[in-house]
Amino acid sequence: MGSNRTQLSKTYLKSKTALMTGFDCYRTYLAFKNHFTKDNFDYFKYGGKTNATTTSFNKRKDKYFFEKMSRQKKDEDIVDYFTAIFSQCDDPQKMWIGEIIETGEDKYNTWKKRIQSLNYLFQQEMTDLCHDKEFNSLFECKNGRHPIIIKEHLKKSITVETLVILDGLLGYKKDFDAKLDDFVWKTVSMKLDKYKPFLLNNINLAKYKQTLKEIVVQ
Repeated sequence: MGSNRTQLSKTYLKSKTALMTGFDCYRTYLAFKNHFTKDNFDYFKYGGKTNATTTSFNKRKDKYFFEKMSRQKKDEDIVDYFTAIFSQCDDPQKMWIGEIIETGEDKYNTWKKRIQSLNYLFQQEMTDLCHDKEFNSLFECKNGRHPIIIKEHLKKSITVETLVILDGLLGYKKDFDAKLDDFVWKTVSMKLDKYKPFLLNNINLAKYKQTLKEIVVQ
């Protein structure tokens, strides 16, 4: 993924002399699923580990999928793959393995292209958004209504990456959490929290701050 490659396994996983096995891929999948769907599970705190057993894995009809993945992808690509899958779905709670098997590779490739051009994408999205709107108005949260920035995300005009970066720069989410209590926002909020360390630990946030400043002061 070019200069923006996440390299999460290098940063957060213990170095290994052996490549991931099919069972390792399965445990990684479970760790990501738990991370993105459970408030009390942190992928980094638990080192990407779960309590899965080889016995339970060997009974799964889809174990071939994980075994194939272990042969075809490098360890760091497997971590990136599941980062893409769970960060790009509308509701991680509803993500199931059949959907991943069917559409996962396309979603992963789309995500890789997005990450490779992330600064440009952020610039384009914010330029379009600020073209006819006052910047501060994007984050106005009143009477339990979704702010403009969230409405635009729900319309697919703003990517989840842009939302995460903006929260990293502005910390708007804390205010939204205090004022919004609907299911849609709670789903978005949790995904932002869960995706944030995967994204922000691997980009130069200062570069995006400068990009945003140039757009807002135009």
